[in-house]
Amino acid sequence: MGSGFDTLGLALQLHNTLRVSRVPRIGLSLGSCPAGADPAKAKKLLTGAASLFFARQSMKPFGIKVDLAGEVPVGRGLGASAIARVGMLCALNRLSGACLSKLDLLEMALEAEGHPDNATPALFGGFTVAGKVQDTVRHFRVPVSSDLRFVTLIPSFEINTEQARRLLPASVSMEVAAHSLNRAALISAAFAASDYGALRGLFDDRLHQPYRERLIPQLSAVIRAGEAAGAIGGWLSGSGSAIMCLTQRRPDVVARAMQQLMTNSTVLILKPDAKGAIVRSA
Repeated sequence: MGSGFDTLGLALQLHNTLRVSRVPRIGLSLGSCPAGADPAKAKKLLTGAASLFFARQSMKPFGIKVDLAGEVPVGRGLGASAIARVGMLCALNRLSGACLSKLDLLEMALEAEGHPDNATPALFGGFTVAGKVQDTVRHFRVPVSSDLRFVTLIPSFEINTEQARRLLPASVSMEVAAHSLNRAALISAAFAASDYGALRGLFDDRLHQPYRERLIPQLSAVIRAGEAAGAIGGWLSGSGSAIMCLTQRRPDVVARAMQQLMTNSTVLILKPDAKGAIVRSA
C-alpha cells in the first residue's frame, strides 16, 4: 500500500480455496489448479510450506492431496503465493491436530514468505501492520469499514516479483526515507482512527512505485484517473501488476475511469474482508 512497502497489508474479499486431504501415499499430489497458474510452481510452493510445517512440528510427514481453486490471479501483486502458503499451513494444522494459534502459523508463513505484509491479512483479515522484531513477528490488526470499496484493475500481464525487486535501488536518500516513514505512519494512523478521508494525498510513494513504473507505464495515469473520478487515493498492489484505488463513493465511476487508460484489463470492485483464513472440515 504505497509507502507501506513490505509492512502494511489489507485483506479483501477475493478468495482462494485449498481442499486438502490425507492420502496413503507419502508426498504431495496436486489435483487441480486455477486457470492461469503454473501447476509445477504451485506444487513446489505448496510442498515447501508442507515441508516447513512438518519440520517445525518435528512431525513425520503424511501424504496429502491438494485441490487449489479460486479467484486470485497469480503474478499481479494480490498475494496469491501467500494465500497458498497460509492455506496449506492452516489445513495441516487442522489435519495433524497440532492446534497451533494463528500467530504460530504467521511465524511459519513469515519463514516461508520472507516478509509478512501478505500473510498477515490473509490470516487475520482487516488492515494489518506487521514486521519481524528480533526472532518473532509483531503485528497489529485494525478493522476496516465495510463501506469502503477497493477498485482493483488487473492487467492482462503478470509481473515477476523478483524482477520487480531488481528494479529497486540499493539505497535511497534521507529525503525519500523520511517521506516514506511519514506516509507509512500517517496511513497506519488514519486506518487506526477510521478517518479514511485523511488518507487523501498519502499514497504518493517514492520508495518503489517510481521504479516499477518501468514495467507498468500507465501506473500513475491510472491512479490519477481514479482520483479524478472520486477515489481517495491509489497505489500499485504489491509489486504489481494490479493497481488499486480506494473510494467511499461511486466505485463504478472510478472503475470506468481507470479501465479507460488500460483497456486490456479486468476491473473488480472489492469489499474489505474482516475474517481472514477460515478452516472448515469436510
